[in-house]
Amino acid sequence: MNKHKLKFIVGPVIILAVLTWLGLSGYEESKSYYFTLSELRAQGEDAYSMRLRVAGNVVPGSIRRQEGRVLFTLYQEDHRLAVAYIGTEPLPDTLVDDSEAVVTGRYTRDDVFEAQQVQAKCASKYEALPAGTRPAEKVP
Repeated sequence: MNKHKLKFIVGPVIILAVLTWLGLSGYEESKSYYFTLSELRAQGEDAYSMRLRVAGNVVPGSIRRQEGRVLFTLYQEDHRLAVAYIGTEPLPDTLVDDSEAVVTGRYTRDDVFEAQQVQAKCASKYEALPAGTRPAEKVP
């Protein structure tokens, strides 16, 4: 086989290998496991090596800004989890005391959850209307 044909075979093989590697590494990074706070504690050493999603309610009075990070605490029943938001996106306006939040990131050996993403749920948006009432009509 001459060198010219070899170039046309090796080039696409290298490109395909790089694209495959990028796809697999991106898939692994985007994969996260959802745990409740009690399940997180039960994971033991495994919790430190996984990308996780954890939900809970924000402890009233726990939201504070410190050294470029936002710190707050989540609770669920008797369990509490300290969270340090280290992401680059602004936090949602609905992240307030006692709101439900879902954090995505990694759990550290210091018992702090380093969140790259924070989603706050706004329960009032999704409340059902009381029985026998109709939604308000839009005014033009």
